[in-house]
Amino acid sequence: MSTTLAPPTVTPPTIPATHEPPALVTGRERTLALVSLLLSVTMELLDITIVNVALPTIESALGASASLLQWVVAAYPLAFGIALITGARLGDSFGRKRLFVLGLTGFTLASAACGFAPSVGALVAFRVLQGLAAAAMVPQVLTSIQVMYAPRERGLAMGLFSGLAGIAAVLGPIIGAVLTEGPGWRAVFLVNVPVGLIAVAAAVRFIPESRAETPARIDLRGVVVLSGGLFAILYPLTMGHELGWPLWSYAVMLAGAVVIAGFVVAQRRHERTGDEPLVATSLYGSRAFTGGSLVAASMFVTTAGYFLASTLYFQLGLGWSVLKAGLVNLPFAVVCTVTAGLGATVLLARLGRRVLILGASVMALGFALLALAVHGADATTSVWPFLPGLSVIGAGFGLVVSSAAPVALARVPLARAGAASGQFNTTVQLANAVGAAALGTLFFEIVTRHVADGPSEAFADGFLAILLLAIALMGVVIGAARIVPADIQDGLQPGAH
Repeated sequence: MSTTLAPPTVTPPTIPATHEPPALVTGRERTLALVSLLLSVTMELLDITIVNVALPTIESALGASASLLQWVVAAYPLAFGIALITGARLGDSFGRKRLFVLGLTGFTLASAACGFAPSVGALVAFRVLQGLAAAAMVPQVLTSIQVMYAPRERGLAMGLFSGLAGIAAVLGPIIGAVLTEGPGWRAVFLVNVPVGLIAVAAAVRFIPESRAETPARIDLRGVVVLSGGLFAILYPLTMGHELGWPLWSYAVMLAGAVVIAGFVVAQRRHERTGDEPLVATSLYGSRAFTGGSLVAASMFVTTAGYFLASTLYFQLGLGWSVLKAGLVNLPFAVVCTVTAGLGATVLLARLGRRVLILGASVMALGFALLALAVHGADATTSVWPFLPGLSVIGAGFGLVVSSAAPVALARVPLARAGAASGQFNTTVQLANAVGAAALGTLFFEIVTRHVADGPSEAFADGFLAILLLAIALMGVVIGAARIVPADIQDGLQPGAH
């Protein structure tokens, strides 16, 4: 989601066009290959939400500071987002099966390393490795399905892929809570190891190899520049409140912004000269792609901060058990799954961009209802006052998250579908990292300033600030949705994406 604390996008990205004929794999072998691909996706999707409820336990077990706790959240999507497009291009060039097996093996080993991490610093480093491995693994899944199945046969495979996101959103917090309260927080990561070993064995044996006929250029220099610029912004933003906001922190953030601006200029120049850029800036000439990307970015910045704050509020502020804090989010996940299906299969083709506006409005209402519950809550409050707000937030989130990707990709030419899909999903991952860093910093700043009032009041004040900011950010989502052409639903069929 991720790790990220926001659930992943429910709608799968558009499959890049490929020109090679389907590989010669059918029957039982193809089914087992699909199982391997879906197991890897399940691990990655669960990893986004399963860690959420373990954060306070990790904090106490490893002596993690607030800033390092934010990095436990942000490191995974930051590494994943930066390396995602490169992972896809490496698969096109050197073999998708080869990159998938390499990424899956790396993800399994990194998960084991996270489970045995001796310190929170080591845990953050291993989360980065998990993100890099996921960037090698995940892009190969959809393309491999396309290679293995003829167009008329892909419906079931793609349906299973789509359904996994909703299942992961429902099961992630529950599994994370059960594992954390049972074997301990390390099991949250170690559970990936046996699943990963089975998936690797099946992948080596059954997944066919494939490559692109004309793979795109791999821009490693662009990856390094983008990584440096984002890290220069996020590191002082995350660590600043712990260090007392020294002057250098502002200077480094400014330098990072300059590096990012230079990166964008260089990408535009590459594209004008006919090179394949890491980020195709020309895609933002489409109002649909620009609006859909801004909707997704604003949404995931919001939810990354929201889930971080809510997890800490329920456990550290109200003193709830890990299991209780995990189960309270079950209404969000269940309702989100229902409205995501409704949005993607029915409402999008009928309402177009209005489904995004409706979803953001519903989420704003949910945040307001939850704020009212938090305002009147103390350590003796039961779960019931929180359920209406959580359910309404989930309903709105499902509508937006299932529609943003199809809207963004609706007007993209088929030849550029792969680049646009990768770019959109990179935006989602980086938004998760920025949200965890920026909103997490605001949350901890407020908690620290009110710590003398007691944990219930201090964490409530911090959570209320995040909820009020989330309401404002839903206004940003609505504004971004209005960038999308009013007739975007023309040509969109229910379930097309």
